[in-house]
Amino acid sequence: MYGLGAAVAARAGAAVDVRRYAWGQLAVTAFQLMTHYANDYFDLEADLANATPTRWSGGSRVLPSGELPPAVALIAALALAALGLVATATLAAWAAPPVAVAALLVAGALAWAYSAPPLRLLARGLGEVDTALVVTGLVPFAAFALQARAGDAVATLLAAVAPLAILQFAMLLAIEFPDAAGDAATGKRTLVVRLGGARAARLHAAANVAAIGALVAAAGAGLPVVPALAVAPLAAWRASRALAGDGGDPRRHESTAFWAVALVALTGALELAGLVYPALGWPSPR
Repeated sequence: MYGLGAAVAARAGAAVDVRRYAWGQLAVTAFQLMTHYANDYFDLEADLANATPTRWSGGSRVLPSGELPPAVALIAALALAALGLVATATLAAWAAPPVAVAALLVAGALAWAYSAPPLRLLARGLGEVDTALVVTGLVPFAAFALQARAGDAVATLLAAVAPLAILQFAMLLAIEFPDAAGDAATGKRTLVVRLGGARAARLHAAANVAAIGALVAAAGAGLPVVPALAVAPLAAWRASRALAGDGGDPRRHESTAFWAVALVALTGALELAGLVYPALGWPSPR
């Protein structure tokens, strides 16, 4: 996602500053890892109550299994938060665009608030939107703003990230299905818990279909996302499986979560390929 933002800036004619790019990536990676450690720590009660975790949901299972004390996760999260802030402060000291610095700071704050009190957005039915905003919104925007002049190609960036934001939202719903019983038992009110399985499945299916529409619209606007359209059949298939009840079937939880994660990653990678290929000056495929 970070590379995608920089690629949009390069496509708009910006000369990528490698030093800014590297320090921005360091901040993003630190905040990303911070989120995972913090989530394991603050979500321990729900993870202990989760009898149906998958490799993609229910936390890392390191703390519930007793392999490490919870304090280790908290210390790691705080250390990574500090690293992200140091990287962001370094960019500010090098006169990086203030809007890029602000985007990184807001991304870090929202990433922390995802699972940590007092906001604990994931327990209020807001974690799904929070994650989509941070991962597929603020991260690529920060990379873009570190390289491009203000106002350059913002519409292109929005067109590129819109399908990814929708798929990220759908992914969060998918990985909440296996956790729903444990979440409900511990007062963690995710969207799947709030809506119930059937309505959440319909929302998940609708999001996958909407992502296809957003990709088609981006391609129609001239954005080189044609390679990413290859995921359309996969997204349609996942929408049909959601409506068929995969989210409520423990036997399908692993595949439901896996394919939701794969859709985001694959779509982002294909969009990045479509942008980077001409940006590198290579001849267009015939």
